[in-house]
Amino acid sequence: MVSLIEMEIRHLRALVAVSEHGSFSAAADALGTVQSNVSAHVARLEKELGTLLVDRSAGRLTAEGEVVAARAYRILGEIEAVTADLGALREEVGGTVRVGMIGTTARWITPVLLADLSVKHPKLHLVVADGTTSSLEPQLAAGRFDMAILTLPIPGRDLTFESLFEEDLVLVVPVDEDPLVGVNRIALTDLSRFDLLLPAPGTAFRTEIDSAVKPAGVELRPRAELDGVRLLASLTFEGYGPAILPATAVPPHLRPRFRSVGIDDLPPRHVVLAQRTRGMPSAGARAVIQTLRHLLTDPGRLPEGVRVVAAAAARAEGSLRVVGMPNG
Repeated sequence: MVSLIEMEIRHLRALVAVSEHGSFSAAADALGTVQSNVSAHVARLEKELGTLLVDRSAGRLTAEGEVVAARAYRILGEIEAVTADLGALREEVGGTVRVGMIGTTARWITPVLLADLSVKHPKLHLVVADGTTSSLEPQLAAGRFDMAILTLPIPGRDLTFESLFEEDLVLVVPVDEDPLVGVNRIALTDLSRFDLLLPAPGTAFRTEIDSAVKPAGVELRPRAELDGVRLLASLTFEGYGPAILPATAVPPHLRPRFRSVGIDDLPPRHVVLAQRTRGMPSAGARAVIQTLRHLLTDPGRLPEGVRVVAAAAARAEGSLRVVGMPNG
């Protein structure tokens, strides 16, 4: 019975690896085995389920394969959590914790989070994937992450949110060709004077901006509309035009060349920690969350323009409930 259970786990791992790496050969490399083993595991799983899971000609999962893979992520995550929880009973918090993070937040928070974890929990392995809220949220819901740091609004359901911090949105302009020399803040209506690099319509970031400017009757003039804050920032830094960006989007080494101008009446973006409502965090995941909370209690470690939210808001099944944010 034990060997049968182990084989079934290997089947699921093989399918997940094909999903993540796009081919049987790449999946085999990732798993440290040979292609024939991966093919055999997937074929056995297909036989047991009575359906084709991988389209061999296209090298991708079928619709049925995507359904099975989504469950497989959760099953494998729970198996890893069992090992981590048992280790924690021996005061050895370890295992792997996978975190999705929006790009600009990942850039400043990952180094300090890693530094703290290496001291408090040296056996813990942290995997961080950066992206946009719209790309990370479905991966969290599917079980590919243990948690994710995202921005509101988030369309997904079955998630619980805990407020982490607010971050100012600013107009980033070049110092050498500064259109606002000597001006540190502008009115919301002043934004209509500029041809801006803007987030793409329908993205969470664009929704934040539009919800502020439209009631004020401000019409933005897009020079280009782009999906991804990092892409917006990169094009701004390459001289393609000013952009509305989170305060932490300008890295320290570029601050002599680009400056941030405050915008009156433009609300900050709300950054939250999201987890699956039905999930039970492993000991490793709980350690990461506790370390993250502790990090945010030290104002000296927060970048300019970031303010911790004293009380957290969590949403489950589409409803809103208020929870406290421990200071651990």
